[in-house]
Amino acid sequence: MKVPVRDISLFVDRVGAGYPLLLMHGGPGGDHTTLLGFRACADRLTLIFYDHRCNGRSTGAPVTSMTWENLVEDADALRERLGYERWAVLGHSFGGHVALEYALRHPDRLSHLVLLDTGADGHWARENAPAVLAERGYDAATVELVRRWFKGAFKPSEMLPIFFRIGSAYAYDPSLRSLLATAIHGGWRWRPRPRALIFAGRHLLRDWSVVDRLGEIRVPTLVIAGRQDFVFPPDCQEELATGIPGAQLRLVDRAGHNPHDEQRAEVMATIVDFVSAPASPTKPGAGTAVHRDARPAGVRYFSM
Repeated sequence: MKVPVRDISLFVDRVGAGYPLLLMHGGPGGDHTTLLGFRACADRLTLIFYDHRCNGRSTGAPVTSMTWENLVEDADALRERLGYERWAVLGHSFGGHVALEYALRHPDRLSHLVLLDTGADGHWARENAPAVLAERGYDAATVELVRRWFKGAFKPSEMLPIFFRIGSAYAYDPSLRSLLATAIHGGWRWRPRPRALIFAGRHLLRDWSVVDRLGEIRVPTLVIAGRQDFVFPPDCQEELATGIPGAQLRLVDRAGHNPHDEQRAEVMATIVDFVSAPASPTKPGAGTAVHRDARPAGVRYFSM
């Protein structure tokens, strides 16, 4: 359905029963279909899928209106429109950036924060991701395409050709079987919006960082990511989890940028258990230190 909020109409799909979980999709230029695997949790949670402004099936505003303030206020206006006092928020990739901004701007409106393969600084995708692929042995042409992709240095007509060239890097297992499984779970409904990705790469994400504000987040937080993700690798996840007081960190083996597709059952169980747990404000130092392997104090680790 289309839900009018502020100056736009957001595409929204609400399913399931239980505590509400808002799902912020990645991209930008993507849409909610990249998270449709979470429908497996509909028996435990009420899932609110939506497309960010200027993304997917949402309409009503020019791409230049895609600011952090607007993205956050759209989500909070949706919360109010749907009648929730508080809800849990999950952000994947770019959606995780929006989720971080939401947690910092509206800390009293969310009960749990789930950060799925994301980071707190734009340099991870723009600068580090091409370097990681080079280290992994990808050819110079592919590395250059990834650099252009995250900096928005391409024309709208080039988005899909570039994506099909670099798409396999996002997965731990880029086999045909894996791609077909993603398509079956909703990938075929993807509606790309290249101008959103271009605008974000050239403007929104160019100097974006909230690393120095992570300590302000007091809501219970789960940081979860594929161990083999090249966009937001383990070093990025440790930066997030160390910076957020009491955050839990879980790295998923045999998974890349979309562990919810590659290791669906394990990821869903982890997130449902976390969101279903009673929420209470997190105080600095509330995390359980795990010192083996020189892991940072204040971060709780789990293995999969």
